[in-house]
Amino acid sequence: MNRTASRLYPRDLVSPTLAALISVMVNYGGTFVLVFQAAQLGNLTAAQTASWVWSVSIGVGLTGAWLSWRYRAPIITAWSTPGVAFLATVMPFTPYGEVIGAYVLCAIGFILLGLSGVFERLVRWIPAGIAAGLLAGILLQFGVNAFGGASADPLLVIVLVLTYAVLRRFTSRFAVVGVLVAGLAMLLAQQRLDLHGVHLSMALPVFETPQLSLGALFGVALPLFIITLTGQYMPGMLVLRNDGYTTSANPIITVTGLGSLLMAPFGAHAFNVAAITAAICTGKDAHPDPARRYLAGIACGVFYVTVGVFGVTLASLFMVLPRTFVTTLAGLALLGAIGGSLASAMGDARTRETALITFLATAANVTLLGIGGAFWGLLTGLLVHALMHAGRPLSPAVASAPASPGCTPPGGGPAHPAPAPARQSALP
Repeated sequence: MNRTASRLYPRDLVSPTLAALISVMVNYGGTFVLVFQAAQLGNLTAAQTASWVWSVSIGVGLTGAWLSWRYRAPIITAWSTPGVAFLATVMPFTPYGEVIGAYVLCAIGFILLGLSGVFERLVRWIPAGIAAGLLAGILLQFGVNAFGGASADPLLVIVLVLTYAVLRRFTSRFAVVGVLVAGLAMLLAQQRLDLHGVHLSMALPVFETPQLSLGALFGVALPLFIITLTGQYMPGMLVLRNDGYTTSANPIITVTGLGSLLMAPFGAHAFNVAAITAAICTGKDAHPDPARRYLAGIACGVFYVTVGVFGVTLASLFMVLPRTFVTTLAGLALLGAIGGSLASAMGDARTRETALITFLATAANVTLLGIGGAFWGLLTGLLVHALMHAGRPLSPAVASAPASPGCTPPGGGPAHPAPAPARQSALP
């Protein structure tokens, strides 16, 4: 990349940083309550719970920031949300030392998977329409929830939606930020933010000696591995692919696996590439130039590390926000990703029906054998696609797609500017 193309200006930092802030707020405000619930069910002490918050926040912050900087792509990492939901069901009956041992085994599994390169080949084999249909199905519920909160808090939802519509008329980059500011102002005016119980204090890591057992291997580690792989890594990689970023999955899985391994003794369960919150940072609202969107990944890392240093305090601060506010903000921030993925899924008439089936099956969010709807939606789409199109020449999702400007090539080297590809599968 030449020096002019790589030069950054202060204005380049504004949109990625704001997108990162919204992404982090949605992650903590929307799903982090599961961590506290699982910790309570597992009878963890306050110090162990704070260490869990510290380890997952610091871990995802450092891995995401490094991956984004190294590969010049908005690689947003996160903790496994379906993994936490699963842990809430097993932690009450499993000694904490064995749970930590299961985290270690799960992390080793991801490191070996990343080094093998098998997962990368699988992701590249998935047809573009099915990949887009899967992403649209995953994101649909968040779009629906943006308006679903109107039954409980109609005034707040109406104000947020109208604010978004007015701001979108004049700017696309700062519409969601304006919604955030307007919503916070309204909540403060209504005295709905109770901050009296929030006191700033630093978290300290607590080391727990891992205990290995067959019960933990098959009862905790293996299910956590499968749930995280199918429910987080697969859709997370497809979010990157759908926006034109072709960074290999191999280093992402390997680095997040190493991060999980290092942080496991302190309570971190599993790191992975994010899906839902990543979509907030990979589209054009994060920056018009795809080559600059990696800054959102670095900014996310900074925010996560900051939350981790102060542990439960800042995590609780995010959770003070009303749930309706968080879900509406998330849905509005993801409108572009939902619309773009639907357009991509329906763009090719040859695969439109199989993409639609994938979308509907994923949106149904059926959970079987402890595995979430993203896996079953993808499996359904691939099976139907094979039955309908076996033997016909259809291009895979990524192998035939050129890299977008500023995206990292599959080999993992630095990005180089290229003409913008005219791809149906790229999100707007």
